[in-house]
Amino acid sequence: MTQTVCLTKYSKNCGCAAKIGPGTLNNLLEKLPEFHDEHLMVGFDKSDDAAVYVARDDLAVIQTLDFFTPVVDDPYLFGRVAATNALSDVYAMGARPATALNIVVFPKDLPAEILGEILRGGADTVLEAGAVMAGGHSIQDDTPMYGLSVTGFAHPKEILTNAGALEGDVLLLTKQLGVGVVNTAVKGNMAGEEARKEVLRVMCSLNKNSAECMKAFEVHACTDVTGFSLMGHAREMALASGVSLRIQAHAVPLIEGAPEYARMGLIPGGAYRNREFCGEDVVLSQGISEEMNDLLFDPQTSGGLLFAVASKDAEAALSALQAANPDTKASIIGRAEALGDAHIYVDD
Repeated sequence: MTQTVCLTKYSKNCGCAAKIGPGTLNNLLEKLPEFHDEHLMVGFDKSDDAAVYVARDDLAVIQTLDFFTPVVDDPYLFGRVAATNALSDVYAMGARPATALNIVVFPKDLPAEILGEILRGGADTVLEAGAVMAGGHSIQDDTPMYGLSVTGFAHPKEILTNAGALEGDVLLLTKQLGVGVVNTAVKGNMAGEEARKEVLRVMCSLNKNSAECMKAFEVHACTDVTGFSLMGHAREMALASGVSLRIQAHAVPLIEGAPEYARMGLIPGGAYRNREFCGEDVVLSQGISEEMNDLLFDPQTSGGLLFAVASKDAEAALSALQAANPDTKASIIGRAEALGDAHIYVDD
C-alpha cells in the first residue's frame, strides 16, 4: 500500500507556475549564440513549443521536454498531469509523439513507492498517447519533479508553428482557463469539489484528439497554452505572425469556481510575472473585471491548444473539437486582424 504524502508541500510553486518568468527567460535567451543549420525548421527564436529538425524531405523530427514540481498531491495523478503537459508540445506542432524519456528528481527521504506511482501515471499517459516509454534519467534532491523528454514525427508540410496566423483567422481554444488559480485554491483547502474534479479533468486530458481532428481543417497556426498564460502564448503567436489578436473575454471558457477564487486573491505568482512581461502589449477594454484580468494571465498547467483557423472552417472545426473532447470546453474566443499598436486586444 502506497504511503499517503502531500506532494505539493514539497514545493513553493506548483506545476507550470514554477516556470522562470518569461521576461527573465527572454533576456537570457537573447544572449545565447545563434545556431544555423539548413535542416533546423523551428528553433527557439520565435518561442515555439518544440524544436523541429528535417531529417528527410518527407520526415521531420520534433523534440521537446517539460518537467515541473507537483501540482497535485496524488503521485499517480501528478505523473499523469506532468506527462500530459509534456506531450502537448508535440501535438501543438501538428506531430505525433513516438518516444518518451522520464525526467525524475526525487527526495531520498520519501518512500520509493511514491516514485513508482508517479512513473506509473506517466507511463499510462504515454501509452494512451500511442507512444513508447524508452528510458529516462533520475537524480536525488529535496524537491520532487517529474516530466518527459518527447520525440515526435511528422511530414514537414504538416508542421504547425505559432507563426502562421493570418488576418481574418478565427481563434479556437480547446480547454478552459483557471488551472493556476484553482490549484492555488486547492492547495489552500478553499476549492469546492466540482472545481477540484474539473481542474483534474482539464490537466489529465491529452491534446491528442484536438490535434488529430483539426487535421481535417485549414489551420494556419497553433500553440499550447501553458505557464506563460493565454495572454503570453497568444502574444507569441501574434508577434511571430505579424498580426494582432482580438479576444472576446466573455467567450473564454473558465473552470468552475475560477472567477470566485480569483476575486478572493488566490493568484499564483506566475500570473504577476506574466503580466509584467507582456502586459504593455495587451490592451484590455474598460469592462474587463479584475478577476478576468487575473485569469487571462493565469499560468496554465497542461492547458489547451490555441488554433488560428481559416474563418470558413471555424464552426465545423469547433463542432469537431467539442465532439472529440467531451471533458473540456472548446470555444471560439476571437480572431486575428491587421497589426495595430498592440499585439493583443481584449474586449469584454
